[in-house]
Amino acid sequence: MTQHLKVAVIGLGNIGTVVATNLLKGNRSVIVADRSIEKANAFAQQAGSLASPASIANAIKAADIVVLAVWFDAIKELFKTYATALQGKIIVDPSNPIAPDEKGGFKKIIDKDQSAGELLAALLPANATLVKALGTLGAASLAGAAFQQPANVLFYANDDTSINADIEQLIHDNGFEPVRVGGLDQSIRIEVFGDLHEFGALGKPVTLAKAEEKLVIHQ
Repeated sequence: MTQHLKVAVIGLGNIGTVVATNLLKGNRSVIVADRSIEKANAFAQQAGSLASPASIANAIKAADIVVLAVWFDAIKELFKTYATALQGKIIVDPSNPIAPDEKGGFKKIIDKDQSAGELLAALLPANATLVKALGTLGAASLAGAAFQQPANVLFYANDDTSINADIEQLIHDNGFEPVRVGGLDQSIRIEVFGDLHEFGALGKPVTLAKAEEKLVIHQ
């Protein structure tokens, strides 16, 4: 059953903390891990019985779906360090390839026509599946726009459509309506500065009707 797939959130920064918190609100159990095991322990202690703290290695080993809620460059390092453990896993990448610029904003750290999703897909551990998801909103909106009526949308992109139901359940359990934009070649649209990202042309969380309107316009 889809709801029984075990989820681990690796990285308890702004996005990871909100994703884990949303999943708990959605009554989904979650394994939490961070470079600091103390941070994972503290989160789980505060969150209650549905949250289980673990080391990064043990979290990956125990989970079916691994949400890598860390910086883009850190994901590349995790792919190397845990290449064996990540084999066969569904890997969810919410990252955005950005860094602070000199003007107090952000800039892309890869070419403007490249996407983090496609670059990471080329580095995937054996038999792992990559999904670009949970990163189309900033942390504040990811928290505040969840579990609303009508539901707000989170977009995702993936090549292996056999796991769509699993990813859509994960997004539902985060309190959002899932909308697939296509394969990983569409990742750039749902990363920062893309037309379907909050910090791009989208500008804010949107409901399904508005999201479908934007997808139709693009096509």
